[in-house]
Amino acid sequence: MSPSRAARALCPHCGFCCNGVLFGDVRLRPGDVPERLAQLGLGLHGPPGRQRFLQPCSCFDGRLCRIYAERPERCRTFTCSLLQRLQQGRIDLTTARGIVTQAREQWARVLEALRSAGDPAPHLPLHRRVARALAEPLDLADPRAAATRRRLLLAVQRLARTLERHFLAPVRKPRGSQSRP
Repeated sequence: MSPSRAARALCPHCGFCCNGVLFGDVRLRPGDVPERLAQLGLGLHGPPGRQRFLQPCSCFDGRLCRIYAERPERCRTFTCSLLQRLQQGRIDLTTARGIVTQAREQWARVLEALRSAGDPAPHLPLHRRVARALAEPLDLADPRAAATRRRLLLAVQRLARTLERHFLAPVRKPRGSQSRP
């Protein structure tokens, strides 16, 4: 499957690279035009030359990027390992979508556990939300609070394992492919 066709077929079902699940923030690269990105609605933070935008991305609508044609360099060049394997023909689209569905179900369990824990900051990237929830004091005399914490930790562990295995793991080049200098 061609790289662009694979991305069009898989990415709108996922969005983890834009919704705060995989990353907490993204630094701009040389060549990005911060003023233009800000005009397009990308919320930038940091001093000139070290600017970044927080995740979830303010230009992500839940399925697609609203500024796709003018997105930052890092967004144009990032390809998760699941998409790479689909592009290389190592997995088919049905399998890839199944992995996304599994990861989305795991993410939903994390979100539910966060809600039960009083999710202190639903606008933040997932790792910061989890860190804030876990930083809250735990009353060990309250069995419901301990169970909520345990559910959150287990849900995060399962999701992290899936993300690491399917979305962030390095992908080896297929046999016979030549590397470029």
